[in-house]
Amino acid sequence: MLHSHSFSPLVIRGRSLLPIVQGGMGVGVSAHRLAGSVAREGALGTIASIDLRHHHPDLVERCRQSPERATLDEANLTALAREIHAAKTLSEGRGMIAVNVMKAVSAQADYVRVACESGADAIVMGAGLPLDLPEMTQGHDIALIPILSDSRGVSLVLKKWMKKGRLPDAVVIEHPAHAGGHLGVSNIADMNDPRFDFMRILEELDAVFVSLGLDRRDVPLILAGGINSHEAVRRLLDAGANGVQLGTPFAVTEEGDAHPNFKRVLAEAAPEDIVEFVSVTGLPARAVKTPWLTRYLRHEARIREKVGALRHACPTALECLSVCGWRDGVEKFGHFCIDTRLAAALRGDVANGLFFRGKEALPFGTAIRSVHDLIELLLTGAMRPAVAGRWAFSLG
Repeated sequence: MLHSHSFSPLVIRGRSLLPIVQGGMGVGVSAHRLAGSVAREGALGTIASIDLRHHHPDLVERCRQSPERATLDEANLTALAREIHAAKTLSEGRGMIAVNVMKAVSAQADYVRVACESGADAIVMGAGLPLDLPEMTQGHDIALIPILSDSRGVSLVLKKWMKKGRLPDAVVIEHPAHAGGHLGVSNIADMNDPRFDFMRILEELDAVFVSLGLDRRDVPLILAGGINSHEAVRRLLDAGANGVQLGTPFAVTEEGDAHPNFKRVLAEAAPEDIVEFVSVTGLPARAVKTPWLTRYLRHEARIREKVGALRHACPTALECLSVCGWRDGVEKFGHFCIDTRLAAALRGDVANGLFFRGKEALPFGTAIRSVHDLIELLLTGAMRPAVAGRWAFSLG
């Protein structure tokens, strides 16, 4: 654990944490090893709930033998429960273990239920307004943390939840111009809208809190997107944020749950390799332009013209999304199986995978370092030499 740093703790539901949050990354990129390692350092580690069965050979085999949706759903819920228990064990009682649930997935209610029943400390929900999350978790002592992108969204959630007698235990504010994966805007052209500026949001939320009769300490604010240095952490925490969230820098740590090839792709990506496009969810997304994505984007217009309005059977039978551009024939959405592509990335299939990534350079460049080293660098600015014999090397 890291003890010597100058920042105030991030306090969530009475628990004092390091002001660092590891963002959730599916499919399987942030599972028990990463989340548990982050929590063991005294921070908040996050398991991405969707399709964790890929980390469990027995569940993969069960699904291969019986590829019906009911089997797939049960396997994923079993995998989530296993991952939560394993992360809690690895954390040794420190920090917090959160489960990220996308509002856009069809099994969101089941993921929330299993997270509560399996002892997760928090649920983080994005990819849509989580207005019904308090009802979904009624009767459970669990922190609730929505992910939003501007002060209007935060204000709406605060007002709706207050009517239900509940406040968020924290709010993640994610900047769509810098974050990886699915982005919190309706179209790519909106990503650089001034309303997403962190300083503007913090100022606007001061007024929102006053108007609602809330103290700023009632709901900690966690800023996410493009944070990759001690200087950035200090600037945002000094400006009034209570914590910062990072995804990609944690994905490429030694403890990250994805294949080494996955980490290689993210760590070696140059700025010109990172591209924005429309996902099958209808949301803009950011990823590395690997061979499959390059081919897809080259033919995207023709794909939409020829098959954009046609419905298709779900290629995996998982029916993972509540609305899917490919399955449902939504012409303006993306047209591919996102679960298949993310699973390929997880197992290191560089030619065929979809590799979500944030926009900014990584704290250690192309080097793979530990969770501890990353948190220490972010909070103190210290960059210690790599420990001999440990898996820490340059991919260059």
